[in-house]
Amino acid sequence: MTHKHHEEDEVVFEDSDEEGNALETANPALALKKLREKLKECQKERQEFLEMSQRLKADYVNLKRDEAKLRDENRKYAKHDLLLELLVVVDSFDLAMANKEAWEAVPANWRQGVEYIYGKLLTILKQHDLTEINPLGQPFNPELQHSVATIDTTEADEDNMVLNVVQKGYKLHDRVIRPAKVKVGHYKS
Repeated sequence: MTHKHHEEDEVVFEDSDEEGNALETANPALALKKLREKLKECQKERQEFLEMSQRLKADYVNLKRDEAKLRDENRKYAKHDLLLELLVVVDSFDLAMANKEAWEAVPANWRQGVEYIYGKLLTILKQHDLTEINPLGQPFNPELQHSVATIDTTEADEDNMVLNVVQKGYKLHDRVIRPAKVKVGHYKS
């Protein structure tokens, strides 16, 4: 019987990079250079991912803050429409009491009862951060008032001044929800 001797294949292990490409082991300086380049590339990518992560985190924090602010604003002004409807009732009270002679001719008990109800209504509106804009005698301000007419005047200091308030205006918190309707002085020499 013949024995056949099998030569075993020699196994050689080669160093490789992450992609499986063989490194130059014959030239260690070249292999080290390639590894350093790869390291720099990885560090650059790591920095880019870190910066992107920080931007995303900042965007998320800003989004949460903006959403909370919007939610607070919505809650703060949610009663806007209801208050505007109640202002129609306030206007009716103001109109009823505007003519002093006619109002004082009403029986005292009835007048006091209506004034009490009116006062309660105004208190409730103030509790809900509604404030009156009554600019009589002040300079005209188009952000707070709507001019419905001008009144000619011979007094120079009455020029561009609110001389008559046709309808009071109102603010809810710091926002005008209804500008005052006014008549503004116009000086004519």
